[in-house]
Amino acid sequence: MAARNTAYLLVGLLALLHTWGVTAHVEVEMEDRVEVFRGETASITCMFTSSEGVGGIMIQWFFMTQTGEKQRVFYQDPTGTVVDKGTFTDRISVNGTGATGEIVVTISNVQLDDELEFICLVKGLTAGTAEGRTKLKVFVLPDFPTIEGVQTGISLNDGPSKIGTCEVKNGFPWPNITWYRNNAPLRGSPDVLKVVPSTTVESSGLLSVKSELIMKVMKEDKDDLFYCEVKFFVPGAVRMTETRHINITVYYPSTAVNVWVESPKGNIKEGDSIELQCRDNGNKPSSILTISDETGENTIDSNVLVLDNVTRRNSGVYQCVSMDMDTYEEISGNTTVFVNYLDPAAVMPNNSVVVAQGMELTATCNALSSLQTQIVWLKDGEAVSMGNSLILKDATFDSAGQYVCVVTVLEIEGMETSGTLHVEVKGPPEIMKPDDTEVEESFGTTVDLTCNVRGFPTPSVTWTTSDGKILPPASQIESWGEVHSVVSIKVTSDITAFCNASNDFGTDLLTYNIAAKGNGFIIAVIIVCILLLAILGSVLYFLYKKGKICGRSGKQDLTKEKSSKDNIVVEMKSDNTEEAVLLGVNGEKQPPSHQGGAYLNVQK
Repeated sequence: MAARNTAYLLVGLLALLHTWGVTAHVEVEMEDRVEVFRGETASITCMFTSSEGVGGIMIQWFFMTQTGEKQRVFYQDPTGTVVDKGTFTDRISVNGTGATGEIVVTISNVQLDDELEFICLVKGLTAGTAEGRTKLKVFVLPDFPTIEGVQTGISLNDGPSKIGTCEVKNGFPWPNITWYRNNAPLRGSPDVLKVVPSTTVESSGLLSVKSELIMKVMKEDKDDLFYCEVKFFVPGAVRMTETRHINITVYYPSTAVNVWVESPKGNIKEGDSIELQCRDNGNKPSSILTISDETGENTIDSNVLVLDNVTRRNSGVYQCVSMDMDTYEEISGNTTVFVNYLDPAAVMPNNSVVVAQGMELTATCNALSSLQTQIVWLKDGEAVSMGNSLILKDATFDSAGQYVCVVTVLEIEGMETSGTLHVEVKGPPEIMKPDDTEVEESFGTTVDLTCNVRGFPTPSVTWTTSDGKILPPASQIESWGEVHSVVSIKVTSDITAFCNASNDFGTDLLTYNIAAKGNGFIIAVIIVCILLLAILGSVLYFLYKKGKICGRSGKQDLTKEKSSKDNIVVEMKSDNTEEAVLLGVNGEKQPPSHQGGAYLNVQK
């Protein structure tokens, strides 16, 4: 009865309100979309207002299935709350009671299937009904994109050909692929360029996109770089990444051939090794390069030709031919090779020449060369003349010797030749005087005397002493009109030695004076010995007269005529011709006729 009365009361109230002209209403506000990464938590908020207040409000949550049907997940009225079991069991929760004008549905561990449209329906007792809708968007980052170019070359004669493939896998929602060439995006053009996309839904529900580029290539494309730009969506933004850059091989026919000498750089000389190379401006694998000379003796099916130890005969035109084996068309290029040469030096007079002292000699040196030469005459390693002529005026023995003519090509390092000329100057011997010919040596030592002689014909050399003795040389060397002779002499007294040189034109003489040191001391010793002998003889004679020796006794007859046998004579004489002293037994000086040596004579 009370319920019926309440119902009548409400109907009466509504009629009264209608009579008064007042209109009740409900308003609902929701976000258009909520975006989250897969596995995150999504919160969907429903805010509402009602002219009736919130006391009699009924709230329901629905989502639209993939087939377009509404499915409720939540119900609330003044009498209670119900969460429907189903798709979001254990993952959905609702916060708020509606008393505040806001209610939030929270979905945890969002999955791809949760990408649905959610509806918040609010109904008042008399204010009518209002609803709001929010789409839940789920995102998954894709794998890094890949690109693969064609492995084979593409010919200009071919039509549109596959350039490469770009692919990005396991993203959500669909990634977008754009092709670039040299930083410029490629757009489709009939019969020239086409981009063919394809998509795949993986078993996981993730999305993969593949894109193929098909294009008619041109020669300029051989240096182009191709890559893909991939754009994909994330919550609240769009991101972009690029693949690596690739190039393609474009086959195009040759229009020109170039051939050149790779080494040596610069001028070529005989004896060098030459490497010739050629290249055409095409790159078709069916083209063949052939290098050959004018004679055809040196031909090779390659772009490299090597010639070792070349001569001037290798000079000439070398040709490189490029043949397209598909069309048998030929194009060629050539280059000229010149091998520089330098003939051996020719010296006139040839080998050797003899010139008289005081006369003049002119010699020439020439070498045929492909380049300008420089000629230098050397003697003993020093330059003595420049140019192809050598002039020796007023020839002397100093002019004799070996001359070397060196011919050099200045433009090419190491390119030179040489010839020799031996000059003999004929004349009498000439002994080259030593610094000192007065030699003083100790008694008993050995001294080496040297004699250097020049002349032509080669002089003969002999050694002699002042007493006519011939001394054999210890060594004697003869070469190029010169004689080097050495003699060894043992010093036993003062010696004078002679070096005698002679040939057909005259003689020359060198004198060495050797003084023996220590000679006066020996003479002094000899004199002392002689004096001692003389004194000993006098003493013996005196004792003999006194009868002290030999059995004699008594006085001797001093008046007895002296016999020549009883005389004792001692003579002392030095090498310096001092005055000789002759002593008799009684100390008397003997006549000068007894001089001439040192001796002892005892007479009885």
